[in-house]
Amino acid sequence: MRELVYFLAVTGSLCPQKPAEGDGATLLRSIEALRSERIKRREFKRSPKPEGLSGAYADDLPAIPPSWVRTRLVDIGEISPKNDQSDQATGTFAPMSAISEMHRVAIDGEERPWVEMKKGYTHIADGDVVVAKITPCFENGKAAVVSDLANGFGAGTTELHVFRPLVGIEPSFVYLFVRSPYFRTAGIEHMTGTAGQKRLPSNYFATRPFPLPPSKEQQRIVAKVDELMALCDKLEAQQQANRRLFPLLSDATNSRLTEIADETALDAVFRKAGEVDPFAVRRSILRLAAFGKLTRQDPRAESAPELLTRIATARDRLLGEDYPNATEAKTQRKKQRQQRLPAELPALPVGWTWATLMQATALVVDCHNKTAPYTTSGIRLIRTTNIRNGEMNFLEPKFVAEATYERWSARCPPESGDLLITREAPMGEVCIIPDGVKICMGQRMMLIRTVPETMNPKFLLYSLMEPGLLDRVQDKPIGATVKHLRVGGVETLLLPVAPLEEQNRIVALVEQLFVVVDRLAAKREKRASVAESFAQAAVDAITGTASQESKPMQAPKTELVTRLEMNREQNRTPGADEPLAALLAEQDGALSAKALWQRSGLAIDAFYQQLKTEMAAGWIIEPEPARMRDVEAD
Repeated sequence: MRELVYFLAVTGSLCPQKPAEGDGATLLRSIEALRSERIKRREFKRSPKPEGLSGAYADDLPAIPPSWVRTRLVDIGEISPKNDQSDQATGTFAPMSAISEMHRVAIDGEERPWVEMKKGYTHIADGDVVVAKITPCFENGKAAVVSDLANGFGAGTTELHVFRPLVGIEPSFVYLFVRSPYFRTAGIEHMTGTAGQKRLPSNYFATRPFPLPPSKEQQRIVAKVDELMALCDKLEAQQQANRRLFPLLSDATNSRLTEIADETALDAVFRKAGEVDPFAVRRSILRLAAFGKLTRQDPRAESAPELLTRIATARDRLLGEDYPNATEAKTQRKKQRQQRLPAELPALPVGWTWATLMQATALVVDCHNKTAPYTTSGIRLIRTTNIRNGEMNFLEPKFVAEATYERWSARCPPESGDLLITREAPMGEVCIIPDGVKICMGQRMMLIRTVPETMNPKFLLYSLMEPGLLDRVQDKPIGATVKHLRVGGVETLLLPVAPLEEQNRIVALVEQLFVVVDRLAAKREKRASVAESFAQAAVDAITGTASQESKPMQAPKTELVTRLEMNREQNRTPGADEPLAALLAEQDGALSAKALWQRSGLAIDAFYQQLKTEMAAGWIIEPEPARMRDVEAD
């Protein structure tokens, strides 16, 4: 929203034009006359190199009102001006930390004698406009209108561009210009230097076409922007207060949900939480479900220790009959004897108990860890990319021949109802094999099979989807760059086991809550669409301009080519919260944006939101500016 306001401000769309205020061309002529007079009196610092540039940096110019005129900063003021002060005078020194990224915040510098800063620093004075020129400060929007310096002058970091306007130019309007996407977006593309030390060229700063309205209109625009930014501040403060006010799905909320799992109850959660992310709500529901906080315990039901005894009896019988085959049965019996629980574990609800994954199931079997040869048709091969968010997807399908399937499934052919869990890229994704689907397991995953009528497979699925799953791994993940779960880490994974009757109630309640969350998420999207329309109407009302009806978009004859790379300096393997980084890890750390989107299975808006989240968290490196390439039209 702030970026939009800045853009509207410098393109004449924020305030109506008033003929009585004159026009930009008349103002420019008076400024040129004043500039010439000051040059004659040697009271003006010229910049010969940028002055001599013609038509430079004049790309992607937005439309401006007829009463405005385009000029350049170098033609309406001084670039990098100098101060002439006594050595004994005191001024203000402004390091980069004193320059704010927030709208129109004053410089927070410190007083120093002029003799200490007149050399080796950038001179500034009240009324100047400064903008950071080095990455990432420029990209982040560090800029200021200089005011309230000690004795009206000072100096600052050398990483500043400085503009000192002539009479008729409102410094705060120039500030809006350097903060606008029109100036900054093109500026980022023109930055020079090596990564981490890129700088905005002085010539760009001095000669990027500057839209000049009459002086009084400049002042009205500045006042309107300040008004709108104050509204933005209020909205952001309200959102932050909402986030602090309501810890998501707290115990109080949980008790309410356990009693009333309907849309009314959960809608209250959404509203109190200040429109929380539905994804976060689902994660909280899973966390509560896995540890018995969604249901009441029934002391009359078969307890979890009794259930485990029944599981062990049935498993021993199956393995004693060489199920699923003699070799695997022998391996499973040996591993069962090695299962141990830590001495101290967190308390669980009455009737629950801890177990390892192997103790709670019939079989936990590793895949055949080699790349299967593909065929054009046959039996579907499931890779780690096909297991996401608790479901099996069939994106980018691969197939294997029957002979390959038999070799890769020799230990235990997968069956409908079995669970699959990934050990890498990312680790900890889990799904249930759907009914009627014959699949071959790919690399870096394991199969889990329950004893019939002992563990509800969906309860096990939800427990393994719980956000804190990796904290329950005894044999911790390994790997220098991309971490992965050991086979033993999956086999000995700690599992809170509920009585079977309670498992069934938990599964029913989770599914009911997820339906409500999906319904409310759809409502939220609808409200967002209405809000967007309202915001546009508000902008129209504020600016006095009318939105034109959008034309149908034509299929472009170009496509965006951006290479995305995983940050290999992260100290852990990407998990369920970093699905895009996990996909990159599978592809040697890099993919085009289009390929990553296709592999993710996400809607395009959800993909870009997730991409921004993982970039902000340091999982994916900020890409270079995108380029376009021609493609065949549909």
